[in-house]
Amino acid sequence: MRWLGWNRQRSPACGESPIGRSLLQSPALSHEPSAMPYTPIVATLGYVLSPDGKQVLMIHRNARPNDIHLGKYNGLGGKMEPDEDVLACMTREIREEAGIECDALHMRGTISWPGFGKQGEDWLAFVFVITAWSGTPLTENPEGTLEWVDVDKLLELPLWEGDKHFLPLVFDEDPRGFHGVMPYKDGRMVSWNVSRA
Repeated sequence: MRWLGWNRQRSPACGESPIGRSLLQSPALSHEPSAMPYTPIVATLGYVLSPDGKQVLMIHRNARPNDIHLGKYNGLGGKMEPDEDVLACMTREIREEAGIECDALHMRGTISWPGFGKQGEDWLAFVFVITAWSGTPLTENPEGTLEWVDVDKLLELPLWEGDKHFLPLVFDEDPRGFHGVMPYKDGRMVSWNVSRA
């Protein structure tokens, strides 16, 4: 395989490198400890589609006054447990938050949110679309009310500012996954960079 040919080269750590010397010696890729390591909270975020694919089940976060998401609409999901893989986390979160079982789901992408948490914590989410499910969805849970919303009206809802940048990628026809980084500072999105593969 031609495109793997570079892998036969030795790295600077081994003492010889005819390629990539400046890249491998850059501070961002060095082995020196940084001031603050990136140790994100790993989570899943899922969007359950109606059987006809025209609506999505959203949670209106209106139940807890101290909720960082209060008043906003979100997809479903949450933190990954230590003994779970990403798929197990997503199916568990959908079961807990919506009362349904996932029969078919597809990962659409990943998003890194440095500084997003209430105390400035970093988050990394695996984003899924649930295209088939069984059971009867709940109408509410401890975080708020569950509502079916037209996919083409999602951006009209009260959302996090950054959600308006990635939600179109979740529901578009492009088969490639998206991988984005969206830093937050003081509760506001700072920037958005995304690539697809």
